[in-house]
Amino acid sequence: MLTYPTLQDRPREFLAATGLTHAEFARLLPAFATAYAALSPPDKTLEGKRRQRRVGGGAPGALPPREDKRLFILVSQRTKPLQTMHGCPCDLSQPQTTHGMHHVLPVLPRAFVALDVAPDRNASRGAPSLLALEGAPNWALDGTERRRHRPQEAIAHTEHDSGQKKAHTDKNLRLVYENTGKVSDLGPTIAGKTHDTKAADAASITSPGNATRAQDTGLQGYEPAGILSAQPKKSRKARHGAWGSSASITSSPVPVWWWKM
Repeated sequence: MLTYPTLQDRPREFLAATGLTHAEFARLLPAFATAYAALSPPDKTLEGKRRQRRVGGGAPGALPPREDKRLFILVSQRTKPLQTMHGCPCDLSQPQTTHGMHHVLPVLPRAFVALDVAPDRNASRGAPSLLALEGAPNWALDGTERRRHRPQEAIAHTEHDSGQKKAHTDKNLRLVYENTGKVSDLGPTIAGKTHDTKAADAASITSPGNATRAQDTGLQGYEPAGILSAQPKKSRKARHGAWGSSASITSSPVPVWWWKM
C-alpha cells in the first residue's frame, strides 16, 4: 500500500513521486495541517453540519494520517494517473479516489500561499517579485498544456481542440526562475488552442531590467523591451521537413500541482 512510511527511506522514489524532498515535505506539514483544519473544522462533518459524535468516532477514513493525505494528493498532481490506477496502491476504489481528491485538493493552494511559495497570478507584478530578486534575473517562459474533458458546446469544443496534443486541452503560461527552479508567475487558464505568443501578449508580463529569458519557438516574435531572449534555432532537418527538432528550454523540477487551481 502506498503510504508515507513505505517511501520514507527511499528519497529518489519519493522525489520522483511527489516532486518534493523529505525536508520540503516536512516543511509543508504545519501549513497543510492548518489549511486542512480551516477547510474541515473538527466540530463539523465533511458536509459542513455540526458533528453528533466526537472527532474520531465512527469508521476511520481510508487515509487517516495527514502524511498519507498529503502523499496521496501530491502523487496525484505530480504523476496525473487515472483515478482507478491512483486508487489501487492506496487500496481505494475509483469513487473513493474521486471523493478523496475533491476533499484534499483545495488544501494544497492554501498551504502554498501560507508558505509564500505559490506563484503570482498577476504577471504585471513579476518584475519586483521576491523570486526575481533572489539573484540574477534568469527566467524561462513556456506554455504548458494539459488534457481536459471534451466540451459539449461547439464553440468551446473548437477552442480547446489542440492540434499539437491531438486532444482537448487547457493551457497556462508559466514563468520559471531558473536560479531556484521556482515558478515566479502562472498565467490564467486559457483554451489549449491559444498560441503562446498571443497568451504572452495578453498576460502583460513585466521583467526587471537586464533580464534574460529562455523561450522555445512557440514564442517566436515575442521580444518585449529590456529582455534578452534566448531562443533555439531549428535544425536543418526540421527546416527541410525531415525528422528533427529544435532544443527546448529545461523544464522546471518544481511541483506544479496547483497550476489549474
